[in-house]
Amino acid sequence: MLTRTPSVVAQVFLLLSIILVIAIAVIQINQQKILSPGLKYGIVLDAGSSRTTVYVYEWPAEKENNTGIVSQTFKCNVKGPGISSYENNPGALAKPLDDCLNKVKQRIPVHLHKNTSVYLGATAGMRLLRLQNETAANEVLASIQNYFRAQPFEFRGAQIITGTEEGVYGWITANYLMGNFLERNLWRTWVHPYRKETMGALDLGGASTQISFIPEVSQENFNSTLQVKLYGYNYNVYTHSFQCYGRDEAEKRLLALLLQKSSTSSTVDNPCYPRNYETVLTVKYFCGSLCTQCLRPANYYPNQSVSFHGTGDPGLCQEMVSLLFNFTACRNREDCPFDRIYQPKVKGNFVAFSGFYYTINALNLSEHFSLADFNTSMWFFCSQNWTQLQFMLPKFEETYARSYCFSANFIYYLLVHGYNFDEGNWPQIHFQKEVGNSSITWSLGYMLSLTNMIPAESKMIQLPLKPPLFAGLLIILTATALLCLLFLVYVCIVSRNRKDISRVEYVFTPE
Repeated sequence: MLTRTPSVVAQVFLLLSIILVIAIAVIQINQQKILSPGLKYGIVLDAGSSRTTVYVYEWPAEKENNTGIVSQTFKCNVKGPGISSYENNPGALAKPLDDCLNKVKQRIPVHLHKNTSVYLGATAGMRLLRLQNETAANEVLASIQNYFRAQPFEFRGAQIITGTEEGVYGWITANYLMGNFLERNLWRTWVHPYRKETMGALDLGGASTQISFIPEVSQENFNSTLQVKLYGYNYNVYTHSFQCYGRDEAEKRLLALLLQKSSTSSTVDNPCYPRNYETVLTVKYFCGSLCTQCLRPANYYPNQSVSFHGTGDPGLCQEMVSLLFNFTACRNREDCPFDRIYQPKVKGNFVAFSGFYYTINALNLSEHFSLADFNTSMWFFCSQNWTQLQFMLPKFEETYARSYCFSANFIYYLLVHGYNFDEGNWPQIHFQKEVGNSSITWSLGYMLSLTNMIPAESKMIQLPLKPPLFAGLLIILTATALLCLLFLVYVCIVSRNRKDISRVEYVFTPE
C-alpha cells in the first residue's frame, strides 16, 4: 500500500504537468494580441502656380502590399500667391508658411514630429520660372530648404515635379479615392477589386493641364505611356501635361491676344468679361509670362496700364478662345488633337477636378450633366452683366468671378476639340472636388508613390504571459513531468525486480 501511494501521486503530478504545459501553450498562442505599430504621417506641400496648399496624410505603419493605406487628415491653404511669385523676394516665403505649419504641428503627435517626412512639390508655375530665370527658381527652393531646417519635421527636399509626374500622380489619387486599387471585403481585409476599371483623370491648374488614362491599346506610343506599380499590380498609363494651357496662363494669352487685335492700346474690349465690368491691368501682368512671350507688343512697356472693358459676348468669347489652340498642327490626325501631341482615343469614365470643378460649380451645374446643358449654362452665364453676376455665384471673389465665362469656354474647347469628348461620352466625365474628406489632387498620389519607398514596420505581438514567465513555467512543469516519469519508471523497475525475486524464492523453497 505504501509503495502504491507514491506511484499514484507521481502519476497524478505527471498528468497535471502535461495538462498544464498544453494549456499554457494553447493560451499563449491563441490569446496573443497583434498590435499595430501605429500610424505614420507625411506632409506634402502642393506649390502650385497660384497658391500653395499643405496636406497631411496618415497611414498604418505596417502598410499593405508595400504601399500605405493613406488618408488625408488635414488641409491648409497658405495665404498669398504661389511660390513662383516670390522670385524677387524669396525670404518673404517664411511668414505665410508659418500659419499652416503651426496648425500641422498640433495635428501630428509631438513624439512623431522628427519621424514625419515633409515633401514640397512645385508644379507648372515653378517650371515656367525655371525656364525663364533658373537662378531665381533655385533661390526660391533654397529659401524653402532654409525654412524647413528650423522645423521639427524631417524635410525630404523641395523639387519641381515634371508635368508627366503631376499627371500620373493625379491619376493615382483619383483611382485610389474611387476604390479602384483596393477595397475591403466581407472579412474587413483589403483586397484588389475584381475586374474593376480605372478612371481617367483631368486636372486643370493655373499654368498647365493634364490628361491621364489607360488607353485601349497602350503599345502605340511608348514615350507617352508610364508603368505604375501600386498594391502589387502594374498599370500602363497614358499621360500628358500641356504647359501654358492652365486656366491662368491661358487667360493671360487671351488678354495679350485681345490687346494685339485692339485698335487702341489703352482701352480694350473683352468679350469674356461680364458686361459693364472694368479693370485696369499692367502689360507685365499678362505679357510678362513665358507663355505670352510671342504675343508681346513690339513696343513692350511692362508698367503700361491697359483698361479692359467687359462686353459679355458669348459668341465672340468662344471665337477668341478657339484661337488659343493650334488645331491645324495635327493635320486632321485622330491620334493628335492639337499642338502636335499624340493622344490615343479617350476611353471609359473620367474624373475632372481642380479648375474644372470650380468652373462647373460657378455655372451651378452638378457632377453629371449633358454637353447640351453645359453649353446652355455657359451661354446664359456669359450673357450676364457684372451686377447680376455678384448675386449668382455661391462664393464671390472678383478675380475668379470675372474669369468664369472665359474658363467655361476654355474648358469646352479643351475637352471637346482638344481631347475629343463629344455628346456621347461627355456624361462619362465626373466633375468632382473631393471624395469623402480627401481632395482630388496630385499630392495624395505623390504620397502613395513615396510610401513604396518607406520601409514597413513589423506588427507587435502582445502575449498573455511575459516570455520569461512563460519560459519559467514551461521549465518547471516539464521538469516536474520528467521527475514524475523517472520516479514511475523506477517504481516499475523495483516492482518487477521484487516479483522476479519472489518467483525465484518460490522455485527453490524445499518441500
